[in-house]
Amino acid sequence: MQARALALKTRPEGMPTAENFQIIDIDVPEPQDGEIQVENVCMSVDPYMRGRMYDRKSYVPPFQIGEALTGGSIGKVSKSAHPDFQPGDYVSSAWGWREAYTASAEGIERLGEIVAPPSAYIGTIGMPGMTAYVGLLEVGALKDGETVFVSGAAGAVGSIVGQIAKLKGCRVIGSAGSDDKVQLLTDELGFDHAFNYNDGSLIGHIKEGAPEGLDVYFDNVGAEHLQAAIMCMRPFGRIPLCGAIATYNDTSPRPGPNNLSMAIGLGLTLRGFIVSHFNHLAPPFRKDMEGWVTSGQITSKETIHQGIENAGEAFILSLIHISEPTRRRGMGVWRGWV
Repeated sequence: MQARALALKTRPEGMPTAENFQIIDIDVPEPQDGEIQVENVCMSVDPYMRGRMYDRKSYVPPFQIGEALTGGSIGKVSKSAHPDFQPGDYVSSAWGWREAYTASAEGIERLGEIVAPPSAYIGTIGMPGMTAYVGLLEVGALKDGETVFVSGAAGAVGSIVGQIAKLKGCRVIGSAGSDDKVQLLTDELGFDHAFNYNDGSLIGHIKEGAPEGLDVYFDNVGAEHLQAAIMCMRPFGRIPLCGAIATYNDTSPRPGPNNLSMAIGLGLTLRGFIVSHFNHLAPPFRKDMEGWVTSGQITSKETIHQGIENAGEAFILSLIHISEPTRRRGMGVWRGWV
């Protein structure tokens, strides 16, 4: 059988457009020994994927022109030639951006019993949620009662970071790009203070929310946010470096923070990470997050686009909504349902 998939037609320069993508047909053969055939139910379009559209070395290989893209997806097994997988099983894989696939079962996770909608397992209980979990608790070494600042706080990762910090008894400050999202952070997600980073001084806003300084800054944005946060850190503060969405579509390098020398005197720890560095923490993460989600202690919202033919548009909109925040609808992970 064949299925439709999304591929790069050309490499974007700056913000991607619809002309950079194309729908292609891919073969989905009968599974051989050790393989399974899966029909995708939903897939995730995440801002980090923008970096894979450049033809350059990174922590994940670049997408290739004319080849089906890859990314997180949840699917249902339709046929199995592997003893551990049965038709009807929900699975999590990196075989997104396509309607169906046949692949070796190695590296594909059988989800077993699920306690939330399938899309939660590529969102709150999936990669974005685990990124928040390990970034805050392991890299950020969060202690109960500390003060935490989260940039990009209305996004898929940032919104979960803030909610976990609140569960740990922390004071939480968040930045977002519109007044609606600021209201979301304070009224629905329990942030103690939030601000629109398009209005006024970043340093002024942070000091208003954290007059005694920051213990942890969870950086999703980079650039000016990182520089401002360094100015507000307490001695021995920690800065998990998770993303730099301010720069994802830049066509030329922008100046970096010019105050990194402050990290020396303050004894700050700045540490970059990617979630796969912490795969050993997947079991406790899933147990904790499923408990928080089913109890209502952590919530999320999703924007859903139906059909693989709309996956490119969903991805572009996810980038627009971090680059032009007033146009974003809600918070959470953008989903392309297939």
